[in-house]
Amino acid sequence: MLETKIRALRLERGMDQAELARLVGVRRETIGRLEKGQYNPSLKLAMDIAKVFGRTVEEVFAFREEE
Repeated sequence: MLETKIRALRLERGMDQAELARLVGVRRETIGRLEKGQYNPSLKLAMDIAKVFGRTVEEVFAFREEE
């Protein structure tokens, strides 16, 4: 299962989903699904999102084994 800190990082910067989506070249719905753990990003998208926040991919995303 994918867990992300996207929402918290986005809100820290006063950024809405649409703005983040525009910065990384995806639809707003994709950001929403990422925040809810309903979508696993490509490595490129994960890296692009991390870069927007000045973080590493590991700081933004965490994968957990499902039980």
